[in-house]
Amino acid sequence: MDQTHHLVDKYEINSSTMTVMPLSYGSKVYSKIFEFEAEFISPFKPLEIIKESCGFFGSSFEGRKEGTRKLTGVTHKVPIAISPSNFIYFFPTSSPENMDCIWIAYHHIFDYKKGEQNSTIIKFKNNQFLQVPISTSSFQNQLVRTVMLKSKLTQHIDETNQHSNFKNYLRISTSAEKSNQYKL
Repeated sequence: MDQTHHLVDKYEINSSTMTVMPLSYGSKVYSKIFEFEAEFISPFKPLEIIKESCGFFGSSFEGRKEGTRKLTGVTHKVPIAISPSNFIYFFPTSSPENMDCIWIAYHHIFDYKKGEQNSTIIKFKNNQFLQVPISTSSFQNQLVRTVMLKSKLTQHIDETNQHSNFKNYLRISTSAEKSNQYKL
């Protein structure tokens, strides 16, 4: 991933965002953001960008985290549905409070394999590679957690839509049956 970096004052995660990773800049921690076709540097920490992006899409980070816990039972290193309606799901490589935590977009991962020294090499859908300091088994576990979250949310959305469509059908049927009672 060797592209031109753009410095940004504000950044919201979007469907093109692939990773948000920490970048040491003197005594501060910034973020290096990889998108499908661009790279950015933000003066905010990765967790701050994740939290702001949750807010941008109408929820708090804590609310998304609690929702994940309720749906999946996962309590540590929880994946976050930043925008379920846009299918934007991210998972952390370590505890989000750790300064070395990298956030990865589930939907951009094409493949992965074991790297050297307890790392994982990710191949993204744009054919770029990134080596991250997480064991392949932990990486796979994070993927499974994210798939489970996405599946549960999709199931709940589908059930809500089906229930809503059924109620609308009943309303139309009931109205049609009663319409002949009125004289025009």
